[in-house]
Amino acid sequence: MTIRNMKTSDIHALSKLYYQFWSEESDIQKMKGKFAKLQSDRAYILLCAVEDDKLIGSAMGIICEELYGDCEPFLLLENMVVDNDYRQKGIGRALFAELEMRAKANDCTQIILVTEADREDACGFYESMDFHKTAHRGFKKKL
Repeated sequence: MTIRNMKTSDIHALSKLYYQFWSEESDIQKMKGKFAKLQSDRAYILLCAVEDDKLIGSAMGIICEELYGDCEPFLLLENMVVDNDYRQKGIGRALFAELEMRAKANDCTQIILVTEADREDACGFYESMDFHKTAHRGFKKKL
């Protein structure tokens, strides 16, 4: 298994991976257009896990700037997903390790994420990665 930067050729497989998680169809052309935009923005880290040329996991990190205290950046973790057939095999840990390494290289002082509270598997995974569920409380509002 290899962790690497995402490529345009990964978009179709990524849409299938997202479908496993969200059960929503994605517009491939819109995804490719958005990917081209995000790929050129240094604040976005777009990773994928690949095994035998098959996309088996993906994660996006966004480096955000801060305006208080020492004004140190942080990383927002979004859209982390691992193929159902490859869970519990270290794919998520490998994606997270690469994101964390890149966050540190960009002087980020913390990683922030939001996940659904009823996703016990995801919550357990993030707790195993040293996120503390009781230290903060996240909120999300769909528009």
